[in-house]
Amino acid sequence: AASPCALAIGTPAAVLAGIAQGARNGVLIKGGVHLENLGSLNVVAFDKTGTLTEGRFKMTDIIAVNGASADELLSVAAAVEQQSNHPLAVAVVQAAQEQQLKLPAADGLENISGRGVKSMVKGQPVLIGSMQLFRETDGHVLPDALVQTIARLEADGKTTMAVSQNDSFLGVLGLADVARPDVHATLGELQALGIQKLVMLTGDNETVARRIGAEAGVTDVRAGLLPEAKLDAIKALQQEYGPIAMVGDGVNDAPALATATVGIAMGGAGTAVALETADVALMADDLNQLPFAVGLSRASRAIIRQNLVISLGVIAMLILTSVFGIVQLSGTVILHEGSTIVVVLNALRLLAYRK
Repeated sequence: AASPCALAIGTPAAVLAGIAQGARNGVLIKGGVHLENLGSLNVVAFDKTGTLTEGRFKMTDIIAVNGASADELLSVAAAVEQQSNHPLAVAVVQAAQEQQLKLPAADGLENISGRGVKSMVKGQPVLIGSMQLFRETDGHVLPDALVQTIARLEADGKTTMAVSQNDSFLGVLGLADVARPDVHATLGELQALGIQKLVMLTGDNETVARRIGAEAGVTDVRAGLLPEAKLDAIKALQQEYGPIAMVGDGVNDAPALATATVGIAMGGAGTAVALETADVALMADDLNQLPFAVGLSRASRAIIRQNLVISLGVIAMLILTSVFGIVQLSGTVILHEGSTIVVVLNALRLLAYRK
């Protein structure tokens, strides 16, 4: 009567069924604890590029300075950026290919986290990145005209990249990205599921971040963040609100993904580091799967609680009826095994879960 078969199998059966249903719908969940944690979230934080946005930048402006030509500016930038797989780098290289530019040879690529990149072209150092990169690099003084040009582009909601070669500025590149077309509805579904706060964490400038945040429908925008600042933001949100998920796709997101209660990687566009670090991967690179994953987790938690009530209730009933001789041994065995079958069938209902 007291044998805990149903109690022992009720939780793992629900977890396995939940993970299986997630996998069938393109959500890879790397363990039962992550499945359960998804249902306890109060806050979801998002990286911007490639997560809330399509991550496919388009070159919009090529502004050369100091006597450089637009082709020279773009070819030098593309020569360096072809060594990278960052969405901004891909857009620069694509623009050069569309104009059929011949690219000079570039040697080595050094990523300056949250700032830009550094390389050598024709034996001369080339820097590409934000204004902060040049403020922190000796030998560079940002001309007022260049600063004004960058401010104008950013006011239009564009992402900017300044380019210098041998300590002389060649110009500025302007690129644009847009929010995913269905992201506003997806975030609305998360709020309907009870998520209290939707936060965008990005290293991009404030103007671009707020434009994308408004299009996406997040409740909080935090811009100009280096990877370590994203990590600090996750820790602060975790202390204030409790369980938090971080959704991202890049190398810079890995520390935040690892620290969050649940790290979620965009599987299609995500880097190997992000996919390895994350607890959950959206394999189709579709943010629409996130409300499904949260809902599946909550359904799994509910079924686990039901199975615990069923198994403990049957055990308590059988112990009492056996002690007082109300049910004989054969009847006890039938009821006990029957409760085991009931909790397994109850868990298998998760295989029919839909958003």
